[in-house]
Amino acid sequence: MLAPRAAAFEPRIRALIALDGIYDMGVKTLPMFGGQREVARRVLTAPSAPDIDKALAQMAAHDAQARWAFGHGAWVTGKGTARGYLSTLLDYHVADGVAERIQCPTLVCAAANDMFFKGQPEMLYAHLTCPKTFLALDDTLGAGAHCHAGAQRLAMARIGDWLDTTFAV
Repeated sequence: MLAPRAAAFEPRIRALIALDGIYDMGVKTLPMFGGQREVARRVLTAPSAPDIDKALAQMAAHDAQARWAFGHGAWVTGKGTARGYLSTLLDYHVADGVAERIQCPTLVCAAANDMFFKGQPEMLYAHLTCPKTFLALDDTLGAGAHCHAGAQRLAMARIGDWLDTTFAV
């Protein structure tokens, strides 16, 4: 998620692998707020939002993926709460011309059945103007899950092949 942002602003990076490619983390959050980023930001960063906190707690209680994402995300971002975590997602993107700044050869990987980021690799790839390659792996080889969890050796071999080709030029 952070590698494309780094590549957009650091010209010394010679190649980028986006595994799995993410264009905008906020798109998972925005539907809860009518699709409006500034409305979401205002609500999620408010000193108090008991209705939102309750709704997020209910989501986590009934959805194992939400429970994991909120808990892990709150810890990783240092925000401590689901609302705090979701507020940070609004800033994790390469929209607004950031993806277009990437100059190095880029490999965008996509898992056909990614439960978290379906469609994101395609969005990132579409906005890239640099030399780019799209690597889609699916369930026929066990690589269709998030980050190709069922076939990581295969994914790493394909990534290695891409690096060999990219740096052989």
